[in-house]
Amino acid sequence: MLLLMLLALLWGGSPAQDLGFSLQVQRVVMVQEGLCVRVPCTLSYPPLGWTEDTPALGYWFLAGTDSSVGRPVATNDQNRAVRTVPQDRFQLVGDPQNRNCSLLIREALVEDSAPYFFRVERGRYVQYSFLKNQFYLQVTALTQQPDVYAPEILEPGHQVTLICVFNWTFEECPAPTFSWLGAAVSAPGPRPTSSYFSVLTLTPRPQDHGTHLTCRVDFSRKGVSTQRTIRLNVAYAPKDLVISVSRANTSALEPPAHSPHLEAEKGQFLRLLCAANSQPPATLSWALEDRVLSRSHPQGSGTLELVLPGVKPGDSGCYTCRAENRLGSQSRTLDLSVQYAPENLRVMTLHANRTVLENLGNGTSLPVLEGQSLRLLCVTHSNPPARLSWVLGGQTLSPSQPTDPGILELPQIQMEHEGDLTCQAQNSLGSQHISLHLSVVYPPRPLSPSCSWEGEGLHCSCSSQAHPAPTLRWRLGEGLLEGNHSNASWTITSSSAGPWANSSLSLSGPLGSGLRLSCEARNAHGKQRATVLLLPDKGLVSKAFTNGTFLGIGIMTLLFLCLLLVMKTLKKKQTQAGTPPRPRATRRSTILDYINVFPNPGPLAQNRKATRSSPSQAPPPGAHSLEFKKNQKELHVVAHTCPGPKSFTQASESENNQEELHYATLHFLGLRPWETQEPKDTYSEYTNIKFH
Repeated sequence: MLLLMLLALLWGGSPAQDLGFSLQVQRVVMVQEGLCVRVPCTLSYPPLGWTEDTPALGYWFLAGTDSSVGRPVATNDQNRAVRTVPQDRFQLVGDPQNRNCSLLIREALVEDSAPYFFRVERGRYVQYSFLKNQFYLQVTALTQQPDVYAPEILEPGHQVTLICVFNWTFEECPAPTFSWLGAAVSAPGPRPTSSYFSVLTLTPRPQDHGTHLTCRVDFSRKGVSTQRTIRLNVAYAPKDLVISVSRANTSALEPPAHSPHLEAEKGQFLRLLCAANSQPPATLSWALEDRVLSRSHPQGSGTLELVLPGVKPGDSGCYTCRAENRLGSQSRTLDLSVQYAPENLRVMTLHANRTVLENLGNGTSLPVLEGQSLRLLCVTHSNPPARLSWVLGGQTLSPSQPTDPGILELPQIQMEHEGDLTCQAQNSLGSQHISLHLSVVYPPRPLSPSCSWEGEGLHCSCSSQAHPAPTLRWRLGEGLLEGNHSNASWTITSSSAGPWANSSLSLSGPLGSGLRLSCEARNAHGKQRATVLLLPDKGLVSKAFTNGTFLGIGIMTLLFLCLLLVMKTLKKKQTQAGTPPRPRATRRSTILDYINVFPNPGPLAQNRKATRSSPSQAPPPGAHSLEFKKNQKELHVVAHTCPGPKSFTQASESENNQEELHYATLHFLGLRPWETQEPKDTYSEYTNIKFH
């Protein structure tokens, strides 16, 4: 039996596995170029021909090598040369005497990739090559990099420690060599060290931000190495703050403009984007004037958006984007101007001291007293500022203050100012206007009463012009005759047309002497009154002219001759005295009816300038001049307008309050007027005519 085993061992046949020869090793071993790998291996062999003191020799051969004459790659046989250079790259680290055949490979090279087998020799009989238990060594390119541990943000001026580690098993492998490269590393830099990791201590500077730092690991004497490069993040205050604008919801952002001004039309969409560069990321905020509109998260993306879906005039102002972190802040402003057509146009009346009285809406009727001044202020909201203009009756008015065309001054309102007054505001985006109706009002004009005898009664008419149209009233003595009314003794009929008011009064029955009749016109701005005095009554006058016609003619002739004689005598005396003759007013020897008209203007009408009647102020049809007609004689009493006699006080008042005065003249057809006597009482409301 022993002989059979020896023969099998010598022959190296397949029965060797059964005779106790075995080897366990992984089929494929992978390693990156330049690195070190350990190949675990165990074997067993039969206890034949050797003792415990017999040394066991092991050999690792490259597949295809003749184990009897070829060189192994690794062996514990001191008398056997190896083929690897340097000799210690492949090393049999296992002891075959203890059934261990492990192999250590250092600084693996790509050309080392190949199959390998193991051979054991112990004594005369244990000499066996495990050709069927080979492993394949696969050397790949070096891709593994070291890991660098550094703070995410480095504080400038503060010392910091960085660590570089290469994760690999270095129990039996030589340690690699570490080195640091970068602008932040002070020259000449730390010396290369051989260890499993490397530590770098440095003090970052602000200019080191963004620079690169490299940890390099060298594994072989042939220059096989690996490295990892990191970018240094040195903290700094916000910088490079920019604002971008988009005018549509889907359009791209416009590049930032150099001008800090932005114009947008009312209702337009706007999107404002603020971005800043900082480390750590800055907190961004948008503010309008002093009011914060939005704020970003401290760990945000470094941008902040502000959306204005439809800008309004109230959105105009200075928008500020501010970026801030613990090292400082930076801000930028954008002045937004929202442009829009004129709106909220309004007109206000002003006092001389520019005090606002009231707002006047479109279509308002503005009554103004004739002769007074008018100041109007037109204001509007618009951007760009609107150009203001005033138009009256289709004619553009020149501004009274060119620097402030919104103010219109009419120093004295006249009737031709009445009409539509329009303020128009216009800019490049549109226009708006507001129209007022300027209505010129005035107190009643001087009255134009007229009376005439009709049958057995007296018929009087009274007309007056004013705006608004006046109301007319009659007074008989102290009694008031109102409205359209009639009774047995009097009848009143009134009417109005435009600014004119007309009223007629018919009196019937006996009219006694001393009859005083008044017509009064008034409106909200003043009043006028005319008084008619009848002396004597119609019956007496009619009788005097009927029964004493011839007597009257004789008396009148006699009086005329006496008057001539008296006048010559007076003229001669005045010539001798050297003083001019002084006319005297007298109404003696007159039996005619007398009419005296006294105006009574209101407080506002007293400021009006006394003017004579003009064609534009003529009374309407049916109005009569103040005259009395006697059918029996060619005599007329006609009303005229002229200044009456005044005292010193009256003259002073009349300079400020000019009135329209009325008086009556008597025309005697065919007769020469007498010299009259000056009336004594110039303040009387009427003058009596005495009959002789």
